Amino acid sequence: MRARLTFAAFLAFILSLTSLGGAQAQGQFAPVITVNDRVITQFELSQRILLLELFRTPGDLNRQAREGLIEDRLKQQEMDRVGLSLTDEALNTALEEFAGRANQDLDSFNRFLQQNGIAPETLRDFVKVGVSWRDYIRTRFGRQVTITDNDIERAIAQRGNRPTAIKVLLSEIIIPAPPDRAREAQATAERISRLRSFASFEAAAREVSALPSRDQGGRLGWLPITNYPPQLRQLLLDLRPGEVTEPITITNGVALFQMRGIREVAQSVSPPVSIDYAAYYIAGGQSAAALQTAQEVANRADTCDDLYGIARNQPAEVLDRSDVPPADIPGDVALELARLDPGEISTNLTRDNGNTLVLLMLCSRTAAGQAGADPDAVRNQIRSQRLGGFADALLSDLRAAAVIETR
Repeated sequence: MRARLTFAAFLAFILSLTSLGGAQAQGQFAPVITVNDRVITQFELSQRILLLELFRTPGDLNRQAREGLIEDRLKQQEMDRVGLSLTDEALNTALEEFAGRANQDLDSFNRFLQQNGIAPETLRDFVKVGVSWRDYIRTRFGRQVTITDNDIERAIAQRGNRPTAIKVLLSEIIIPAPPDRAREAQATAERISRLRSFASFEAAAREVSALPSRDQGGRLGWLPITNYPPQLRQLLLDLRPGEVTEPITITNGVALFQMRGIREVAQSVSPPVSIDYAAYYIAGGQSAAALQTAQEVANRADTCDDLYGIARNQPAEVLDRSDVPPADIPGDVALELARLDPGEISTNLTRDNGNTLVLLMLCSRTAAGQAGADPDAVRNQIRSQRLGGFADALLSDLRAAAVIETR
């Protein structure tokens, strides 16, 4: 597999733009930002916004897309200055790993991108800058990062003995949004996001939510804020009681949360450094037959290890088990896992445009500082944090010295 578009495919993509009309196509490639005389076009900005939407990024996507592209230009200019480049083989490996996070191979993921209006070159450039910059920072500052055993012990003690932790009381709605209903679902979600009444939100949940919690008006019990994906935590904590999040795009759906309460608790609830979960795939989507099969599997599986025996003699891709940092988990999966305790199962998700049911089981959460914490994992976290500090400082210097013009 190659990460690059063939010349013919890229030419066809350009021609598809010009078929919209010469003026419109020209406008797509008009400059919107200049960073040290390097241009960022309207096309690049539009593509980055689409990519952020696909990644289910909350917040002001236009602002985040602009900032991200400016930073990418600054990073690339610095790497060009020192002569750093990424080999095609290394880039292709990085792209395959990226696609693997969505449980797809690279060809399938590129087709998925194109179905959502995103050129594979957009992902290629995004991943290329990210991986190259990470390698550059490690090479440039790696020798300046020294981590002692005392550093590791201190980090484990600090993370594992927090005096208080935050729990939230939320209500949830997930509106199904397959491609042919995406616009309608988004409009419904925007209307619900303006609600401030608990009763109105509960009525909306009973009417449109695809989750079993709709029977309770979308109401959830108290959950640690650390159960939720890192990119959502501050968004949720910024809500006042009664307020609703902006629509959050997930795979084939739109999610909303209403804040009902927030409190601090005495016991220590450290953020997980990794989450172990399993996904067992069942043909048939949300059909009665597939749900019956899922129930039979659930009846036989008390732990994730039991799924190996159930999947025996079936194709390897039927069962996928991952033990990864929370940030590496797809958004819709992370939201489902937030509700589960170890050994519990969800059947709310589908894949392959609704044709495959996902039986999702939470195996365990590993918190920093808990018994059995891996010192090497903690060492790597500390190293990443310190290298991240060097990277942020360097990027700030590059930005201060740059000439940036926006239109």
